[in-house]
Amino acid sequence: MSSSQQVPQSLLSKVIQDLIGKFKVTGKAESDTRGYVEVDKSKIIQVAGYLKEIGFDHVKSVTGIDYPEQNQFEVVYHVSSYSVPELTKVILAVKSKTSYKDPKFPSLYSIWESVWTGERETYEMLGIIFEGHPELKRLFLDEDFEGVYPLRKSFKLKQEGLFIDKSA
Repeated sequence: MSSSQQVPQSLLSKVIQDLIGKFKVTGKAESDTRGYVEVDKSKIIQVAGYLKEIGFDHVKSVTGIDYPEQNQFEVVYHVSSYSVPELTKVILAVKSKTSYKDPKFPSLYSIWESVWTGERETYEMLGIIFEGHPELKRLFLDEDFEGVYPLRKSFKLKQEGLFIDKSA
């Protein structure tokens, strides 16, 4: 291929470049169908609204990740589309961080109702409070569950009445 020939940019690459330009996020298309953007939590609702406007109509999953060495949590939304044929095979990970000191995060329920269960599960397992979620309460654990949130790295297993560290 000569230097004058250009490889056509994928739709996902164009979307990510638009997000970088409009919202000053960082991101990368890892393939034609998979990519990510890292968004400050103060801009997450605006970015989500824009993604919905251009055809990303649902969230496939919500994931929380504990980074104790940084005193932070990361929230990752995997978004896609049912309604726009060019986007149906595309999955964009929208990543954002929040601190241990203030584990509050804007809920994206007003943009995508499909976050209902994922945000509740992330709240229950990591303790991230999704502000604006209409029913942020336990989903899996008993109401009388004791201890820290079970997906935090600081969680200790209880065995015969004692909390222990489980070696990796």
